[in-house]
Amino acid sequence: MSLSFEGRVVLITGAGGGLGREYALAFAERGASVVVNDLGADTKGGGKSSAAADKVVEEIRAKGGKAVANYDSVEDGEKLIQSALDAFGRIDVVVNNAGILRDRSFARISDLDWDLIHRIHLRGSFLVTRAAWNHMKKQKFGRIIMTTSAAGIYGNFGQANYSAAKLGLLGLANTLAIEGNKYNVYCNTIAPLAGSRLTEDVMPPDLLASLKPEYVAPLVLWLCHEQCQENGGLFEVSAGWIGKLRWERTRGQIVRQKNKPMVPEAVRDQWDKICDFTDATKPKSLQDSMALMVNVLSDVESEVKANPTAAEGSVLGIDPAEAVGQKLPSSSFTFTHTQCILYALGVGMSTKDPDHLRFLYEGHPEFSCLPTFGVIPSQSTIMEGGLSSIPGLNIDPTQILHGEQYLEIYRPLPTSGTLISETTVADLLDKGSGALILLDVNTYSDGELVAYNQFSVFVVGAGGFGGKRTSEKAKAAVPPPKRAPDAVVTDSTTRDQAALYRLSGDWNPLHIDPSFAAMGGFKAPILHGLASYGFAARHVLKQFANNDPSRFKAMKARFVKPVTPGQSLQTEMWKEGNRIHIQCKVKETGDVVLAGAYVDLHNTSEASPENLNQGGALQSDLVFTEIGRRMKDAGSELVQKVNAVFGWEITKDGKNAAQWTIDLKNGGGSLNKGPYSGKVDVTFTVSDEDFMEVVKGKLNPQKAFFSGKLKVKGNIMLSQKLEVILKDYAKL
Repeated sequence: MSLSFEGRVVLITGAGGGLGREYALAFAERGASVVVNDLGADTKGGGKSSAAADKVVEEIRAKGGKAVANYDSVEDGEKLIQSALDAFGRIDVVVNNAGILRDRSFARISDLDWDLIHRIHLRGSFLVTRAAWNHMKKQKFGRIIMTTSAAGIYGNFGQANYSAAKLGLLGLANTLAIEGNKYNVYCNTIAPLAGSRLTEDVMPPDLLASLKPEYVAPLVLWLCHEQCQENGGLFEVSAGWIGKLRWERTRGQIVRQKNKPMVPEAVRDQWDKICDFTDATKPKSLQDSMALMVNVLSDVESEVKANPTAAEGSVLGIDPAEAVGQKLPSSSFTFTHTQCILYALGVGMSTKDPDHLRFLYEGHPEFSCLPTFGVIPSQSTIMEGGLSSIPGLNIDPTQILHGEQYLEIYRPLPTSGTLISETTVADLLDKGSGALILLDVNTYSDGELVAYNQFSVFVVGAGGFGGKRTSEKAKAAVPPPKRAPDAVVTDSTTRDQAALYRLSGDWNPLHIDPSFAAMGGFKAPILHGLASYGFAARHVLKQFANNDPSRFKAMKARFVKPVTPGQSLQTEMWKEGNRIHIQCKVKETGDVVLAGAYVDLHNTSEASPENLNQGGALQSDLVFTEIGRRMKDAGSELVQKVNAVFGWEITKDGKNAAQWTIDLKNGGGSLNKGPYSGKVDVTFTVSDEDFMEVVKGKLNPQKAFFSGKLKVKGNIMLSQKLEVILKDYAKL
């Protein structure tokens, strides 16, 4: 099927002749509405005439096409785009083609020669494209062509000004390709060699005749078509040949040694290897470039070790006999309820869920600190570089990665006060590619142990010191059961999730600074691993512990892959006694974020619903039995009307006596007695006596709620739908 541009509006600068004219005719022939821009200047930028643009418009219209002329300079970019909007109502394609020459040898280039070339080529393309940019973003479509030159790619005698501007266009295009990608606005760069006003004086006639502009236009049309998904490409095109260019980089050579000055003699001695393109790499992005720099930091260790002339190498930096058992300086963490609330927000809690108020509102009668807040005071010593003070740990702090985390809570964390943390190097393992440091951190409040953390810290490139590979002191990760999960909770992170979480104390710029993230090889700042850890923990608390922080005992997780703020976290959970195995994924990609993870819960009290006699002693049992009968008769109809899951916690003498779940959301509806593993939309807690008073109509539900007799968690607005199943007490 032929490529059509019907309905598209195309602006071509410098379209009065040569390549621009050919583009205009080709787009128009395939249905596009074309804005033919040409200032009518000579090849050096002098003069002005409307004749060139008018002639091309006449050609297009003579063939039945749609076109208008524009005579503005590309330095008036807004006017060019406005011409398209006025004539055709939109702008879809911009081909930046206009150009002039002011060739001089470098020593003879005047300020005017330099500035004029940059104004027309680089600044002009910038101004025209900027004027079109927001229109393209809003309509979720745009195609942009930048025109560079072989002189810009390779350089050329007498064209320093032209070469600099033309290569600048490539840099501009590369960034626009990145910024426009998610809006379906693509930008590519071509380096054409064709007969035109700019080349007729520098090429012999026979060569000029073979380099026809029509041999370039097909590439431009393809790159501008909606079917083409090319973005950020650079192409040379001439005489019917098209080639794509990319950067190539030698493997290079590390010329410094750890703890030694880097000297020019080392560069001289390794010069052949530095310049050897055998097995060259092909970086595609700034991230690829920066990632190499990060890897170099770790490779210094292995390269030095492999160099027989180096002094011993990195193995001297790791000495388990000296390091294990050493204590880091004590750290003090003073906080108020503000830090507790900031942490809760940082791990995704929201006032949209009434259950979360106990963690977000200091005035809540059950205001509490999330258990996983226990990682915050314990990490301060490590964050402050305390590891560098330990004998036997001569390591590069930029190569530290957080591998695993274990947290155990011995009593509910206070919501304010001062916590003291004592950190010990529990063990040091040799993993070959790096060293694994186990750090035990005990955290105390008023002299009483409240939390224990074990940080598993991996130091890239610090292995090979001959140490052991495993440790009995390590809190092991545990794989989940080989069956479908009992529950799955999905939660969205926000674009600002990392910016919010870092307010809890992890100020690593990796999580907010795009340029720093790029140095680590990431396309964008990433979410803290411990933020994902907090998300998963609260999913378990909500699903299996009614958001009761006192039920939390311990949590273990291994950090596998990063999360980009804005992605959704999906926590899969398997209940095995008091242990909830968990696996956390990025929903959009399926990548596992937390692996081998679990949360241990404390046993519930003897008065828990699982252990209490739930026989016929409660009046409410009779009501739920009747509700169950009604659901058998009209369950499907009720599901259509209600579409919600209601949980009931019935108390007797102040203790939990029964649990019921009315599922009017799934299948044909169901009534469940006892613990429920699915998701409940709203949960009511009420005494057996007050429940009956409400059902009989003797106690107004609103009055019961405001008086504290009826407690509601979840989507309180759904309670209005209860009338469907509780009405007509006479039959109950």
